[in-house]
Amino acid sequence: MRDLDAVFEALAKSAFRRRFALGVKEQRYLRERGMRMVVAQAHHLIGQRFAQPLPPNDGKQTPFREHPVFIAQHATATCCRSCLAKWHGIEAGRALDDAERRHVVAAIEHWLRTQPALADVPEIPNSTQRELSF
Repeated sequence: MRDLDAVFEALAKSAFRRRFALGVKEQRYLRERGMRMVVAQAHHLIGQRFAQPLPPNDGKQTPFREHPVFIAQHATATCCRSCLAKWHGIEAGRALDDAERRHVVAAIEHWLRTQPALADVPEIPNSTQRELSF
């Protein structure tokens, strides 16, 4: 398992990974729920969708929007087992152990904490219409 500082140094050189940012909806979600709850949700999501040896739909199981954790997973290359192997040095094909789960969640939390100040997020009215990200 690679050191997170080394992982983030490598991720900073990837144009694909750098393009991810929280949208207004995800920023609002993080602000309203708080970091502690979102990190707890990250623990749950990683355990439920990602930690088993062969996750269903691996490589396609992580959406690109709708939750701050999903966006953070793409930004931190913790979105599928092949990215986890390539960027974090955690081999695929076996269940994640507790230390590896903590590593994944720590990467997600670190990335979320480096996002622009949540106080700068504009308030938008709740709407039943789905927001499109163009």
